[in-house]
Amino acid sequence: MNKLTINGSQLMLENRPIQIISGAIHYFRVVPEYWADRLMKLKACGFNTVETYIPWNFHEPNEGEFVFEGMADLEKFIQIAGELGLYVIVRPSPFICAEWEFGGLPAWLLADPRMHLRCYHLPYLEKVDAYYDELIPRLIPLLSTNGGPIICMQVENEYGSYGNDQVYLQYLKDGLIKRGVDVLLFTSDGPDDFMLQGGMVPGVWASANFGSQPTEAFRKLTEYQPDQPLMCMEYWNGWFDHWGEEHHTRPADDVANVLDEMMTVGASVNFYMFHGGTNFGFYNGANLQDKYEPTITSYDYDVLVSECGDITEKFHAVRKVIAKYVDLGPLELPVPIAKRNFGTVHMTEQVKLLSSLDSLSSPIQSTCPEPMERLGQNDGFILYSTRLTGPRPESRLNLQEVRDRAMIFVDGTYKGTIERWNPDQEVAFAVPPEGVTVSILVENMGRVNYGPHIKDPKGITEGVRFGQQFLYHWTIHSLPLDDFSKLSFEPSIHTLPNEPSFYRGEFIVDELADTFLNMKGWTKGVAYINGFNLGRYWEIGPQETLYIPGPLLRKGKNELIIFELHGCSAPEVMLQDYHVLNNRVDI
Repeated sequence: MNKLTINGSQLMLENRPIQIISGAIHYFRVVPEYWADRLMKLKACGFNTVETYIPWNFHEPNEGEFVFEGMADLEKFIQIAGELGLYVIVRPSPFICAEWEFGGLPAWLLADPRMHLRCYHLPYLEKVDAYYDELIPRLIPLLSTNGGPIICMQVENEYGSYGNDQVYLQYLKDGLIKRGVDVLLFTSDGPDDFMLQGGMVPGVWASANFGSQPTEAFRKLTEYQPDQPLMCMEYWNGWFDHWGEEHHTRPADDVANVLDEMMTVGASVNFYMFHGGTNFGFYNGANLQDKYEPTITSYDYDVLVSECGDITEKFHAVRKVIAKYVDLGPLELPVPIAKRNFGTVHMTEQVKLLSSLDSLSSPIQSTCPEPMERLGQNDGFILYSTRLTGPRPESRLNLQEVRDRAMIFVDGTYKGTIERWNPDQEVAFAVPPEGVTVSILVENMGRVNYGPHIKDPKGITEGVRFGQQFLYHWTIHSLPLDDFSKLSFEPSIHTLPNEPSFYRGEFIVDELADTFLNMKGWTKGVAYINGFNLGRYWEIGPQETLYIPGPLLRKGKNELIIFELHGCSAPEVMLQDYHVLNNRVDI
């Protein structure tokens, strides 16, 4: 039986010692056509294992609606890894963090305001069980004990950073076992006392997550788990970016030296990440400590293989270290993926959002401005409108509380923006005797994916006040922006700034290749290629281009749609053959 076991301080596979050299590749951040390419590069670097999270919200976007096709074809990804001779580590926790929207939890959990997350709360566990009843049977045939490549599976993810509910952790462990999981189970936590105390499970192998100082980290892990194999389950060899930050980088020699320290003492390691990929669509997460900070679309992470699949300096530095311990032979890589400059795309058609609302959604009447989740909406935008009587002197419009960014319109005229992370922003106006219509367009910029504030409903979560008076009776348009078939585009016309609009253009492709959508000259919004949501752009950077994998294109005519919130210098974009990830602009 091909089973990973523990013999004292040694990991054993098929009764032979094994040192796991693993790298994280998230199938849900890579188009399926490129899974084999990324996995072959992982193997060529000297790795023997690939690790992946499983995001619940990717597979059950709406309650009871399961998706395991296309980019969600988890089984196919694991099968490809096995066919290439790689082992697989699976982390199917209900929560994954991963800088992913809501840490992988589905937004519909928040429709119940009484819901408690990541603890022994029966309404929550009932949802987990329904999901696991669908997910885990798909993984059972792929376990190493059944001839597949999966050698171990995680119980929960960095739980000690969040809570200390041992009853909950035991419930998850028992749930995996009763569904037939008989491979080695593990936990992973930071190497701090409170994290290990909260996250470890009796009888379950514990690993540690860190980016440096392995000697100190392993010493702390050993205090809690003596005479057991050492493993860094997340070796942070790069880092992620928030909007408005510099693009994070880390020297290759530093990454290689820390790896050498771990391998010298016989520790196993999982690089987080080996290849980061892309937060396509609205799947980027956010952090909330001192302030709310949403993650950018790119998940390049400055690691061994770039967002678009390029081999980096880190790849060669790491392979050189691995070669000291493993006979790797000559480097053999797959054929490089072509990149093309397709030139300028003229956005020749346009339609304004505020004149297209009924083409995008059916209005809902509500006494209060309810958050997205209570209206059955997961992501995108939401528009709240109400009638305000007059006359009234100039007063401040107070949003209690906006999540995450709101554009304010009075009788269709833009008055300003209120941002969750910028509480000093103010929008004020007077009301004439005939009254006005107030409209508030709110963008969900990604639910918090880590820490105590992950319970993060979107839209307007409490209420709206004009001065001290709460406003009631709202017309609400849910705008997930996942279907543009009913939009009536017209030839582009001049628009005023801050008129949210959709722009449409076409271009011809003779040969498929990767390309990069340069959004310089545009302000903030979302881009779609042939109906596929590429993700968000924003002029504050650091990301200036959006990655378009070749498989998203088609030979012949291609359609590009851009939803722009504030306006552009010219209705055109460039499809170029290189990425720009470090162009931060302070505004």
